[in-house]
Amino acid sequence: MSASSHQLLLLADHLKLSLLERQRAIALKLDSTKENAQIERSLRSLQEGIESLAAQDVDLDQPEDEASEVPRLRQQYDQLYAQYHGTAVPAMNMRQPNDPGLNDDFAAAQKQPARNRNVRFRDNPEEEEDAGTIANRAALFSDQERYRDEPEALDQSQLSNQQIHEYHTQVIRDQDEQLEVLGQSIGRQRMLGIQMGSEIEEQNEMLGDVESGMTRHQSLLDRAGNRLAHVARKSKANWSWITIAILICILILVIVITK
Repeated sequence: MSASSHQLLLLADHLKLSLLERQRAIALKLDSTKENAQIERSLRSLQEGIESLAAQDVDLDQPEDEASEVPRLRQQYDQLYAQYHGTAVPAMNMRQPNDPGLNDDFAAAQKQPARNRNVRFRDNPEEEEDAGTIANRAALFSDQERYRDEPEALDQSQLSNQQIHEYHTQVIRDQDEQLEVLGQSIGRQRMLGIQMGSEIEEQNEMLGDVESGMTRHQSLLDRAGNRLAHVARKSKANWSWITIAILICILILVIVITK
């Protein structure tokens, strides 16, 4: 296998990992579009590399056994392209690396972490990382400058096995941190929901007290109305007797006067 075909197979592994991490982000309901530009650049680099390798094989008139990596690379490119654009489901070989040294990275990219993780904050995360990790990450991103909407990518066709490992380890770490932040947000929303539920219960209790008070006042008003009606009936009956007494008095006066 030539050095060029080896680099292209590593680039294919890099793309496989990126797509697995993209699927993982979708499954975890995280932002799955962050690496889209990087994936598209990698696909272009892989396509150009395959065409260049095929042209070299034709120019050098290499035997079939030495040129056999080109069909393999073309097949993987077609599968990766279809998987990225959603026109095909991931094939089994898209979940396995060309380089066995990346087996752990592929396993990590397909692992679904539990959501009930303890959240730990660090003022300076690099303090807990070894010098080799920091150096490898610095080497991987050494060509990057200040932030731009479309930052200039590394020459991905020249990534080493270790650089691919460090890059995707960082992607998985970032996804896990996003998941922790999402878990915190869900926890805060749950606490807010509990507080709102408690406030609603208190409001319901207050409304119940108001309703009880209104019922008591209505009962008092009903009793007062009944008493007034009773007094009115008695007054009406008494008024009839008073009228009769007045008429009798008038009649007696008339009789006395006429005599």
